[in-house]
Amino acid sequence: MGSLFRLACLGALIGVADGTQPPELALLSGDVVLQASTSERSALIRKASRSPYSHVGLVERAKDGVFVLEAVQPVSRTPLATWVKRGEGGWVTVLRPKSLDAKARNRVVAAAKKELGKPYDARYRWDDERLYCSELVVKAFARGAGLSVGQQEVVKTLELSDEELALAAKLGVSASQTLVTPGSLVGDESFEVLAEQTSRVK
Repeated sequence: MGSLFRLACLGALIGVADGTQPPELALLSGDVVLQASTSERSALIRKASRSPYSHVGLVERAKDGVFVLEAVQPVSRTPLATWVKRGEGGWVTVLRPKSLDAKARNRVVAAAKKELGKPYDARYRWDDERLYCSELVVKAFARGAGLSVGQQEVVKTLELSDEELALAAKLGVSASQTLVTPGSLVGDESFEVLAEQTSRVK
């Protein structure tokens, strides 16, 4: 990911605060939201993926509110406002699938909801017993709408030092395995960044 693209990603971030214009008014089911989370692994994920993002989820607009379906411990349906507050500075990036109608987006959401309650996968394996954040989103689009999104990358090709790769191995993450990072979704041509939401809401 080049410097210009990283700057474009940062420029597309929107800020969310406790104002009178909640940003969820603009969101649709099936939108993808990304943030720099405040988790212990956030900085390493951003460094490794050469992007400002460390966490991603899928929006569900429902009668009882707006939620983010996310792979944490466990896979959860989190109120949007709660999800936003967990990010650094309240910044969020919103992606919208270009080719999917409302029915298809709802199928994507339904596919993600089938995974609710599953444990988080700290080893980033590509199986269905445990899930990590971008894995949940990628599989939801594939299973709900037949849409392939994100990019599989080999761990050893990420921006990781030898020491970091050794530490990853101790944590059960093999240098030869593949995974999908949150940042790879931003560069996917299947999505558009909602550029009209680039200003910070205060």
